[in-house]
Amino acid sequence: MYVCLCRGVTCRQIRERVRQGEARSLRDLSRSLGVATQCGKCGRCARALIDEESASCARDDPARQCA
Repeated sequence: MYVCLCRGVTCRQIRERVRQGEARSLRDLSRSLGVATQCGKCGRCARALIDEESASCARDDPARQCA
């Protein structure tokens, strides 16, 4: 599913960045993928995906956060 239509960023791309440890915040995601740098409507959804994927990583291995 597309999260950021302006930049063509999908939820899969966001989740992958979080898993790799490249995105721990919306700011990180904005720098790497350009999310929420144009109209900003995707910011809330992107932040929710970061939180969701981070929590998933913590559940899978409590000693290790994503990457």
